Amino acid sequence: MTAAPADSIASDRPAPLVSKVGMALFIGTEAMFFAGLISAYLVFRVGNPNWPPAGQPRLPVESTAFNTLILLLSAAFCHRAVSTLRAGLARSSAYWLGLTAVFGLFFLVLQGREWIRLVQFGLTLTSSVYGGLFYTLIGVHGLHVLAGTALVLYVLKRSVEGRYSAAYPLGVELARMYWNFVVALWPGLYFLVYLL
Repeated sequence: MTAAPADSIASDRPAPLVSKVGMALFIGTEAMFFAGLISAYLVFRVGNPNWPPAGQPRLPVESTAFNTLILLLSAAFCHRAVSTLRAGLARSSAYWLGLTAVFGLFFLVLQGREWIRLVQFGLTLTSSVYGGLFYTLIGVHGLHVLAGTALVLYVLKRSVEGRYSAAYPLGVELARMYWNFVVALWPGLYFLVYLL
């Protein structure tokens, strides 16, 4: 069996512009979804002068600030993965993708530890509107971080297989677009939920 000519392999690849527009549209719908969640949170926040309600545990502001730094660093790593791939350094790009995924998982583990402590102190999904809003908003973001980490790991696998190059960095670029969206959301959520 003979190998497929390079031209046929290239023609099987999705068009970069169409793929990027598709990802941008997907991110736009996700942004609207989060706008709805944030709006619901703000309605309850503004409508309740005592926020958080009495008897609710204090949110872990300091450890979440550290976790925010972890997530922001992961975005820098993801950006580095694209720039090194465009420079023709595919192995280096895979390294940076791996670091992005590790930091994404680290963010989720730290978030999970915080949630366990908050539940032990009585803040649950059903303990109050405050608890319900907290876990819905922050939990939905956590699911997006998990999805983004899975996407980065998938792209990493394909990168190691040699599917991307300086001439064709599309998969890594799409992963970066989604990851940047997930990371960009977090400082706003941190400010609204933990600091405001």
